[in-house]
Amino acid sequence: GRLGAFFPRIRTAALTQPDFPMRRPKAILMMSKAAYDAVLPSPEREAFHRLLDVVEVIHDRPAALASRNTRWSEVELLVTGWGVPALDEAIMAKLPALRAIFHTAGTVKAFVTEAVWDRSVAVTSAALANAQPVAEFTCAQIVFALKRVWPRVFAIREARRFGRDDPYAVGAFGSTVGLLALSKIGRLVRERLRLLDVEVIAYDPTVSPAEAGELGIELASLDEVFARSHVVSCHLPLLPETRGLLRRHHFESMRPGAAFINTARDEIVCEPEMAEALARRLDLWALLDVTAEEVPSLETPLYRLPNVVLTPHIAGSIGSECRRMSRMMLDEIGRYLRGEPLVGE
Repeated sequence: GRLGAFFPRIRTAALTQPDFPMRRPKAILMMSKAAYDAVLPSPEREAFHRLLDVVEVIHDRPAALASRNTRWSEVELLVTGWGVPALDEAIMAKLPALRAIFHTAGTVKAFVTEAVWDRSVAVTSAALANAQPVAEFTCAQIVFALKRVWPRVFAIREARRFGRDDPYAVGAFGSTVGLLALSKIGRLVRERLRLLDVEVIAYDPTVSPAEAGELGIELASLDEVFARSHVVSCHLPLLPETRGLLRRHHFESMRPGAAFINTARDEIVCEPEMAEALARRLDLWALLDVTAEEVPSLETPLYRLPNVVLTPHIAGSIGSECRRMSRMMLDEIGRYLRGEPLVGE
């Protein structure tokens, strides 16, 4: 319910001057130039400047920041994005008045350090907004997988004619979809799957059976999810406990014609073992939006396997979708200034 009520507000967020009086705290916008252009096109950029007293826009890397003589002592807010440097002790020391960070992207793991947490600075991110296109992409791939679209496309291209029906195609109604983790994205995927009349099972050791029941999901072990599902979709976070969690035997245990989708992090998968399993089981399909290398080297077998579909990390926000993240942070700054709880904290 919280997610369902929240996302319409993102889509319709107004970029006009707020209709209530508020102060304009001093702020720095800190992100790569590419992120700045993508996430803050003109309307959103102007809205940030109306809300905030922006003292500086920074696209520098850490070495350049360390030598700055800029006076940052009154800066209360940071607006960050992709490419922001790690906020280490040296940078935090220059920001004695910093109270909150508004990240116009998803995860904050790459730049929020202990120096930030030690100062009790509030951190909020647009992870909820970035989850929406990932969930949309995932559900599209699930439908394609259940109808075996990619094998058909490749077979038609090679044979230059339509072939017989695929014996592994099951369609959506009554099929089983397995979700690995009921994260923000996993839960959004589950909500969209209600339209498909599929059975949803999930592996998530942090979720209680009662909570899963409220979501209309059956909890299962990791092995069970792989063995029972027509499609397995990975939404696990990358943690020490999940690194290399998915191994050869998980893929070898999958049902005939099943598919594995990964829009999370490749390090969760033991990629060489997955590739070996896929080479042995050509009936299986892997739809991978993430790989061990951001741009896979020519040596990877994933390029050569006929049952692998690679996409270049496009499930998350791209193009105009990036604006949804900045609009969420505009809403968050409004909440901050009104003293309201932050949705993405």
